[in-house]
Amino acid sequence: MGVLEKIAEIELEMSRTQKNKATNYHLGLLKGKIARLRAELLAPSSKGPKGEGFDVMKSGDARVVMIGFPSVGKSTLLTKVTETTSEVAAYEFTTLSSVPGMYTYYTISLYIYATTFPSPLYHILIHTCLSCTTFPAQVVAVARTADMVMFMLDAMKGDVHKQLLEKELHDVGIRVNKQPPNIYLKVKKAGGIHYNATAKQTKGLDEKLTQMILQDYKMFNCEVILREDCDADDLIDVITGNRIYVPALYVYNKVDQITLEEVERLARMPHSLVISCHWDLNLDRLIERIWNNLNLVRVYTKRKGVAPDFDDGIILRNGATVEHVCHSIHRTLANDFKYALVWGKSAKFSPQRVGLSHKLEPDDVVQIVKVI
Repeated sequence: MGVLEKIAEIELEMSRTQKNKATNYHLGLLKGKIARLRAELLAPSSKGPKGEGFDVMKSGDARVVMIGFPSVGKSTLLTKVTETTSEVAAYEFTTLSSVPGMYTYYTISLYIYATTFPSPLYHILIHTCLSCTTFPAQVVAVARTADMVMFMLDAMKGDVHKQLLEKELHDVGIRVNKQPPNIYLKVKKAGGIHYNATAKQTKGLDEKLTQMILQDYKMFNCEVILREDCDADDLIDVITGNRIYVPALYVYNKVDQITLEEVERLARMPHSLVISCHWDLNLDRLIERIWNNLNLVRVYTKRKGVAPDFDDGIILRNGATVEHVCHSIHRTLANDFKYALVWGKSAKFSPQRVGLSHKLEPDDVVQIVKVI
């Protein structure tokens, strides 16, 4: 029996099992088995010919991967908002590879990649692709390296497509719009399993289930602290350690073909935006939402006696410090760092003399002084 057959058999058993306190432990073990089997499928294999891949080099200040089913408007949107011309036609699978496009947003280079999942009629292809030898598995590989995932959905089929795409990304270890579980796990050489929960557990992850899952993963000596309300999936994610947590935006295209009441419902859903590529509706708002979801900050540098250059800023993650600015300029600059002068929101007064650990705010101006 192959790995895919084993996964299907376990999923069938889980669907037939009633969810209650008596079966909670059994379901938790089955989830752990499925996670291990899927990890085997995603592991690179040395057998067989090497795939071509998508030839997508990570570049620019941020990387956004646009994923959706065929004929939902991915190539049309990419052509309208970027400098790339992607083939557009009235049939499915017009684009058979990942097409990159760059958009400059206030001196920030956003690279947007359009990729396609099989349509619902070919949904079985997704499950047979996890050996990383066919097309959708390459889509997953691109998504795992993204700074943000943008789901391109058809407004008339949005709920169905959304559930299918979320499930497929969840199965390959990509968690969208979710923070890593606040679980402390440390493996020890001896002493058994020590369990502690600082928050009330209402999702069934008690001490017995935690010990069963850890022992199933051959972890017999470790310390576990649950600092929030977690379930068995959260614990498995922490044990596996290869999960990717990325922000996501659900973009509903073709809203000109549905009623106003449906547009209102879709627009009010969390992390959602309604657009129309045909009528160029809400496309400017889309770029703004992408920038907000990426959670980036832009800071500027200046030399002594020279005005700051506001045409070329440095793009950093939110919460970045002066040390990150040093590494962005040159990898050895932090070693020769003496102090920095900061103008902007993060400074108590202008300029403020700060060290490497000073956190920066958007549009701050930084002047770095080296040791002579």
